[in-house]
Amino acid sequence: MAAYLGMNARPSLRPEVPKKMSGTTRTSADLDPRRRRLLFRAWHRGIREMDLIMGRFADAEIGELSEAELDQFEALIEVPDRDLFKWLTGEVETPSNYDTSVWQRVRAFHRHDAPIHS
Repeated sequence: MAAYLGMNARPSLRPEVPKKMSGTTRTSADLDPRRRRLLFRAWHRGIREMDLIMGRFADAEIGELSEAELDQFEALIEVPDRDLFKWLTGEVETPSNYDTSVWQRVRAFHRHDAPIHS
């Protein structure tokens, strides 16, 4: 059985601690209070999939968003996870009042065709 499982070495008595698979990779130390709050909320939405979608975008972009873009992102943060996920997958059309430049960037970011910032 051990050969079938590729277990030629002795089993460890202490289970290996899994590496961190997800979560913020950005420090909030250089952010103003509003950006810190939005970064936190992006990573603490309720559904892990949406944490990853909104949180990864926030990690990458929160420092570069203008005040108007922060308003748009803040509005998206208030949308229930199920609705955002349906919009992202195309199951439901995004309502025009949420189909903003920031939402387009979130979608592009997760389709890996986002513009590269230099």
